[in-house]
Amino acid sequence: MSLRSILGGSSRVRKSSKGSGVKRTSSSPSTASWASSLPRRKPGTHGSGSGKKPSATANDDDDDLFDDKLDDYGLVTALATDLNLRDTSQAIHYIRNHMFSAMPEQAAGMNSTRIAEVLNYRKRLPPIVTVSHIQTLLASPSAVEREIAELARSGFLRKIVVARRGDIGETVMLASDYEQMVRDAGGLDESSKASLITFLKENTAAQTVRRTALRPFEIDQLIKAGFLTAHHTGVIHHGSMSHTMNLYSRPEDRGTLTSLEMVSRQPTGSLGTVGGEGALHMAGGSGGGSGRTPWVDTGATELKLAVPGNGTFLKLLSSGLEHLVSLVNKAKFREAPEALLKDYWDGGIAKEEARYAAKRSRGEFAGVLPGQTRKWRQFYGLSFDWVLQEAVGSGLVEVFETRSVGRGIRAV
Repeated sequence: MSLRSILGGSSRVRKSSKGSGVKRTSSSPSTASWASSLPRRKPGTHGSGSGKKPSATANDDDDDLFDDKLDDYGLVTALATDLNLRDTSQAIHYIRNHMFSAMPEQAAGMNSTRIAEVLNYRKRLPPIVTVSHIQTLLASPSAVEREIAELARSGFLRKIVVARRGDIGETVMLASDYEQMVRDAGGLDESSKASLITFLKENTAAQTVRRTALRPFEIDQLIKAGFLTAHHTGVIHHGSMSHTMNLYSRPEDRGTLTSLEMVSRQPTGSLGTVGGEGALHMAGGSGGGSGRTPWVDTGATELKLAVPGNGTFLKLLSSGLEHLVSLVNKAKFREAPEALLKDYWDGGIAKEEARYAAKRSRGEFAGVLPGQTRKWRQFYGLSFDWVLQEAVGSGLVEVFETRSVGRGIRAV
């Protein structure tokens, strides 16, 4: 048989009738093993050498890049990439220094007014760090709790807790930074500043302030300045809580008459241990009630330490966490590689820079500028790694090793 007849015939090589020893390639074990090592493609796509264009349905959904679940070789216990992090104080400085991405030096997509607004927003945020964030960077969460308690008793740290905010409401900051905020606060008399600083030094681990420790006009000034809040120890109806508070609050922190926080304070055998009078009505049911307001139950009011600007910090944090979880939930199995999610968080800037690198080198406008993405419009340049660590600490996502596409992120 001639070579021309072999190449001019069908694509499949057939066995020669004269016993030339040529076998069919489809049954070759080496070919089968080579084909099995090829990367998997989505259904409907074709190789570049087939001469056919990809079907229209292959690119209908660019977000669904994987038809199978990622390989899971175990969870990542600590997310810290800096091996110098050994204790809580170092972790606090690391978290504060890596919260935001650097401002783009050129082609930022923001005018001078917007750039000044972003920088001033970052400067106004208080230097606080969530406890759960510190635990994600260090190997032992229980050791972090013990160290924070010890540093608070020694007067090195100040712990500030916002009620009904769950893990993101437990924050710490350096005691020296908190005292400096009191000294630099406007609208406070020198006597009010001195009284609060004296109380802080005498009660290093205190989170509440006795009314007898301060004078009435000092309490009024500190509340207006944001250093004290009037916390109501009674029951707040869960309907008055926002969606964000319901999302991150613990079950015992939610304001119901039968919550653990409320029932545990009632005397044994009393009506309060089962929710009190009209518990069904107060919880939103149709049962008869005593006619009291369904929003706030009777209770005492105590003064708690607060940080000015903590509400702005919690709003930015909660909105960033919700956006990250929404990106993970878009995947088919609610999991995706970390590199892919980071690209989505940045708004696809990496792809655009690679595509329009030549034009941007000449100073021409091309692609999506950072100022046009949600990362800078809504989150003021919040870093993806920082938000990911907060999400892991809050129990919203978990990070695991894939050994093929880097680390994977899965919604919990």
